[in-house]
Amino acid sequence: MIIGTRGSALALAQTETIEGMLAELGVSTTRKIIKTSGDTFTDRPLHEVAGVGAFVRELDDRMIDGEIDISVHSMKDLPTIRPEELATSAVLKRDSPCDVLLTTDGSRIDDLPEGAVIGTSSMRRRAQVLRYRPDLHVQDLRGNINTRIRKLEDGLYDGILLAEAGLQRMGWEMDVERLDTQFFCPSANQGTIAVVTPAGSEAEEVTSNLDHQQTRIETEIERIVITDVEGGCTAPIGSFAQFINENEISICCEVLALDGSEHVRIEEVIQAETYQEHARMIAKELVQMGGKELVQRAVCQLSAGTAEEVQGQYD
Repeated sequence: MIIGTRGSALALAQTETIEGMLAELGVSTTRKIIKTSGDTFTDRPLHEVAGVGAFVRELDDRMIDGEIDISVHSMKDLPTIRPEELATSAVLKRDSPCDVLLTTDGSRIDDLPEGAVIGTSSMRRRAQVLRYRPDLHVQDLRGNINTRIRKLEDGLYDGILLAEAGLQRMGWEMDVERLDTQFFCPSANQGTIAVVTPAGSEAEEVTSNLDHQQTRIETEIERIVITDVEGGCTAPIGSFAQFINENEISICCEVLALDGSEHVRIEEVIQAETYQEHARMIAKELVQMGGKELVQRAVCQLSAGTAEEVQGQYD
């Protein structure tokens, strides 16, 4: 079977994980590297790359055209609305959902000097950092994980924010600060790898054996919440669900203003047997609290200027 993947080091590491799991099932695979619009337009903030699914669209199109049988994604990159011809056949057991701060000297976020420059491409991380430390300056940071770390080492930033799962998958042990999810609620599906195949195909049947049911439920809850709030991958919104035990799931979700000055947040524990119903109720509550208005305001601000210009309005 042909696996389509982006060519970044992290994407290849994730693909290698799937290849190894399929090999254990006796399935042989070959790779086909596909460049996406998210990989091509690295000279601008991610929110300026047209449309949704900047790291996904081209892989979807190649699969629908029959060129590849399987694609491997960081699940947080998958749009909430998917082509009906395709199935998310497997959701792997989640790695760390946390954000981490990486600095050249090992400084923690509380120790950074006033005015320190933090790099991130995520509007959510930007807003959460500014809420936690309004004195910091957040600047856009694009490129693959190697490029981002090189920019830090070159002195362009005092610190950068990354997903801990990416470092884990690369096999890198680095002196990072894991940021508390109480203050830095993760993006929906962060830390999760998803496998996509044509619906009803042999590839779907085979790769479904890799599915981790608890993680699939957690990620479904997170997606229900952001779908109702209409929070795409560039919106300043966090959504994180986690099984406490076999019967209970904790949920935290929040929507923030771009500058971190406002937010609405919900934390609840729900029953696993009625998780879909409760997730929809939480999403509606988040909307009633003003979550959708905050998302719409952020979208308007981002469409009116670059992320740096938006932040400049608050400095």
